[in-house]
Amino acid sequence: MEWSIADVQGLAIVDREIGSHRFRPAEYELVRRVVYHTGDLDYAGLSGFAEGAIASGAAALAARSAIIVDVPMVMTGILPTIQSTFCNPVFCASAVPPDAQDPRSLVAQGMVSLANQYPEAIFVVGQDITALNVLIELIEAEDIQPALVVGAAAGFMDADVSKERLQDSMVANIRVSSRKGGPGVAVALVNGLVALAAHAYLQE
Repeated sequence: MEWSIADVQGLAIVDREIGSHRFRPAEYELVRRVVYHTGDLDYAGLSGFAEGAIASGAAALAARSAIIVDVPMVMTGILPTIQSTFCNPVFCASAVPPDAQDPRSLVAQGMVSLANQYPEAIFVVGQDITALNVLIELIEAEDIQPALVVGAAAGFMDADVSKERLQDSMVANIRVSSRKGGPGVAVALVNGLVALAAHAYLQE
């Protein structure tokens, strides 16, 4: 993204208030974006990265891998950045036609359908925890091997448990622990990752 003077000043405040931290430079770039866009310093303590997650996600972006998101708000938030850089195909789980015989939620159904079509995609869950749950089930069953999973859904019903399962999985993941999160957090994480990948892969 293009940083304005106000953005630069705001990020300087974020850096000052976070102070010393445990993150590697690339990880911190994503964390500071989330804190800046949410105005919530808690994310500096709640954000987690699996070993090699950023490298795996950046490589998948550069390879034009599909990106699967759970809800339109996430899709709308990342599309401009994607379209101006790697032009990956982006699919939304909630847009998949539902199966009336399937008791799962519309978004969960769509996530399973798209995961089966694109088992090595980048998956981004910013709102619907049921979508994250079915995704983790597919991972644990070794039915899919995502390049990256971004787990940032908020919720009071087992959201923290689902993110712990994601943390324990063997796939590259970026997650927000606890009940916090939301589409805006997911968008900030993905757009930050795209910026890092563009710097690494699209520089002349």
